[in-house]
Amino acid sequence: MERIYTGKTKDVFKLEDGNFLLKFKDDVTGENGVFDPGANTVGLTIEGAGQAGLRLTKFFFEKLQEKGIHTHYVDANIEEATMTVKPANVFGKGLEVICRYRAVGSFLRRYGAYATDGQELDAFVEVTIKDDEREDPPITSDALDMLGILTKEEYAVLKEQTQKIGAVVKEEMAKKGLDLYDIKFEFGREQGTGTILLIDEISGGNMRAYKAGEYIEPLKLEQLMLAGK
Repeated sequence: MERIYTGKTKDVFKLEDGNFLLKFKDDVTGENGVFDPGANTVGLTIEGAGQAGLRLTKFFFEKLQEKGIHTHYVDANIEEATMTVKPANVFGKGLEVICRYRAVGSFLRRYGAYATDGQELDAFVEVTIKDDEREDPPITSDALDMLGILTKEEYAVLKEQTQKIGAVVKEEMAKKGLDLYDIKFEFGREQGTGTILLIDEISGGNMRAYKAGEYIEPLKLEQLMLAGK
């Protein structure tokens, strides 16, 4: 296999059949040893985080497939901490799409003059550019269109899909008594068809989840979500 990308939490390999293999690592984003899904750096390494993230990703991607939502998921090997995916091209150099249900994290840091900690938000969708040097700046639909990253029509699809997928995740978590505060997604265009697909992962490292007001760490989240499965 040819390694084509080394990321913070995953490495990407090209397979002979045209698909790609994602290798999940035990590294998670954060700062000074504290986990933060919105951080731009690897903050700590948690043993078993890679497999835990993949188990949750497999669960959610298969749930989305049952509902007819397009993703790049093909299959997963939990023991090897790898996932096979269809080829897709990211928008520009990569975007992150956040769906927010509570005012926490960077949203609260930016808008704290108007928002209160934990204030309810109505599935607010926010897009940021993947750019570590510039600390992943937020970007509007107008700017995305003018810069040729994606069209306004594609943005509308992106927003709709983000809220639809977020609702599925939130509903599944609620069944376990968990409250989803925010979640981060990535999307791309499927090679050959141009269909907008959910890509990357859906794991504890990409979201903030709480139970009875207490924050749940990524590994604990996977255990709570998949208990009995």
